[in-house]
Amino acid sequence: MTLQELPPPIGPRQMDMLRAVAAMAWADGKLEPDEIRLMLDEFAALFAKSEAERSTLKTRLREYLGQNIPLEEVIPNIKSFEDRKMTLRLGYQVIQASRRNPDEPLVNLDEAAAYQRLVRILDLPPQVVADIEASISPPEETQPSGIIKALALRLHKLLKN
Repeated sequence: MTLQELPPPIGPRQMDMLRAVAAMAWADGKLEPDEIRLMLDEFAALFAKSEAERSTLKTRLREYLGQNIPLEEVIPNIKSFEDRKMTLRLGYQVIQASRRNPDEPLVNLDEAAAYQRLVRILDLPPQVVADIEASISPPEETQPSGIIKALALRLHKLLKN
């Protein structure tokens, strides 16, 4: 039996979360190495018990990251409040992991738009969204130049709604 013939190493619930987070990574049309690493690391930490299981899970999940399934198809399958929060947290982390060079904004316009779609579809309370975002804010947002970038991103989000 080849790797392709084996069932996914995680359940349908976790697979839907992986697909939603992968859709965020694909938002700008390119799956970056940092995005792949972050998704595999996070899912392995969440769903594997030992280091050997984490390594195997990362290898097996890598093939599923190539599936770019629209958020609108995946999110309705994510029922529990905790799973929705986890999906938002991972999605937010992924879009912040994909800057290709220091001159780019931390989150590009395509990713910002996809993130706003994710927030809307997940339908979490605004305070929950704010708490998740605050818990993940990159360190540079605490620096003066980072504050300007953060304000510009927030302004962009307001204009997109």
